[in-house]
Amino acid sequence: MGPGGPAFIRSQTRLAPVPLVPEIRLHIAADAIDLWERTEQQAGREQLPPPFWGFPWAGGQALARYLLDNAGTVRHRRVLDIASGSGLVAIAAVQAGAAAVTASEIDPLAAAAITLNCAANGVRPAGIVGDVLGGHIVAVDAAAVAGTEVVLAGDAFYERSLAGQLLPFLHRCRAAGTLVLVGAPGRAYLPRDQFERVGSYQVPVSRVLEDADVKETTVWRLR
Repeated sequence: MGPGGPAFIRSQTRLAPVPLVPEIRLHIAADAIDLWERTEQQAGREQLPPPFWGFPWAGGQALARYLLDNAGTVRHRRVLDIASGSGLVAIAAVQAGAAAVTASEIDPLAAAAITLNCAANGVRPAGIVGDVLGGHIVAVDAAAVAGTEVVLAGDAFYERSLAGQLLPFLHRCRAAGTLVLVGAPGRAYLPRDQFERVGSYQVPVSRVLEDADVKETTVWRLR
């Protein structure tokens, strides 16, 4: 489960409320670069993916806020959270009354963080699936998404290759009648013409991560 699993996560983070979603607490790191370096040191490897699980990213915060404020979106429905990271959006979906929530994440440390964060918020651990297709993307097979009624993606359009593989998957879900919601603070690889705006938030963020203290962040619904 990566460098130290839960013990490593606890040692590198503190449990704190999410700025835009104070109803939810996460294990949050103080410094992104320091956490990345320590993760590589513990793993004995360099060029690991960034530790996305250690921070509440703007898109995830906005999407989680939207779900809690519009609980009917997921209440009594089966939900899949793509690129779950810390599990923030998955936890919000559970709190909003989803019938079942599955988190999809390729990083074993993120999977451990999701479990820890679920426990910290008194919700049952989300079912977690990984990269079953073997590519550089969070991917799920038909069995994992069977019966899914809502697909969520918080801040997943930050990289061209990821967006290029994720978007067709989201369109397939939408074509099957699934509601698709994403949160994004103006990421370059989100094709806005394929989405419609359903919510907008001023999200407090880390200046180290976003070069700003607040990011205007939109929740989008795939057309």
